Amino acid sequence: TLSLSDDRPPPPAPFPHRIVSTKHFMVSSFYTIDNSSLLGGGRFGRVHKCTEKATGLTYAAKIIKTKSLRDKEEVKNEISIMNQLNHTNLIQLYEAFEAKSSITLILEYVEGGELFDRILDDASPLMELDGILFTRQICEGVNYMHQQYVLHLDLKPENILCVNQVTNQIKIIDFGLARRYKPRERLKVHFGTPEFLAPEVINYDFVSFPTDMWSVGIIVYMLLSGLSPFLGGSDTETMNNILCCDWSFEEESFGKVSRDAKDFVKSLLVKEKGGRLSASECLRHPWL
Repeated sequence: TLSLSDDRPPPPAPFPHRIVSTKHFMVSSFYTIDNSSLLGGGRFGRVHKCTEKATGLTYAAKIIKTKSLRDKEEVKNEISIMNQLNHTNLIQLYEAFEAKSSITLILEYVEGGELFDRILDDASPLMELDGILFTRQICEGVNYMHQQYVLHLDLKPENILCVNQVTNQIKIIDFGLARRYKPRERLKVHFGTPEFLAPEVINYDFVSFPTDMWSVGIIVYMLLSGLSPFLGGSDTETMNNILCCDWSFEEESFGKVSRDAKDFVKSLLVKEKGGRLSASECLRHPWL
């Protein structure tokens, strides 16, 4: 059984925080990339396990296809944002290599897999205490990002990695859509899965810190129930559910969930941005 004494921050990256700029060398001169070990993939490309030849240390290689100059600029934005973020709940960047049609980011390696898989694992269902411990770590990472004026804009259970399979320690990954917050800037976000989008993103409205907090609300709902609060039969239906803020606590899944936990979710899945708790308010909420 877990006790709250297990609520330790995850281990830091095995290297000090560095300010990275891309190197114009072959990544294969310095790393052996294990093509058989696919850690993840997405709109950007693939992530493989790799070994640094000089030290034998294991890292993750995120290979991003950059066909156009704009693609390259986006990856350089990701690098410059990661250069700003030094926190144990945020994955750390070790170095970067630029080739003609790709940029490879060498990242801290974490072995525990996606939080998404822990949510779906029927063999060891998550207890509410697991939810508390995971959520606290997520809010610590998001609170630090927001203090640095960075918006993640793609928070979802696939972008949260578990440090291992037993503890509730996590690291937030994938800063590919992240940007520095600029007041009054309308942010156009290319969205993937609509089920995690905030109403203001679908409405093409101003996004800011509460946009990430909406996503935290969805993640917590999923941690507590295994269900996705807005998921409809089609993308259009899902987006309509989000715009109407049409969600509820399904009795079957939330019957045993505490009032504090429900209040926490209710304080985040609020249509008006200004009505949502901030990350620092979340950390002071009775549930956490």
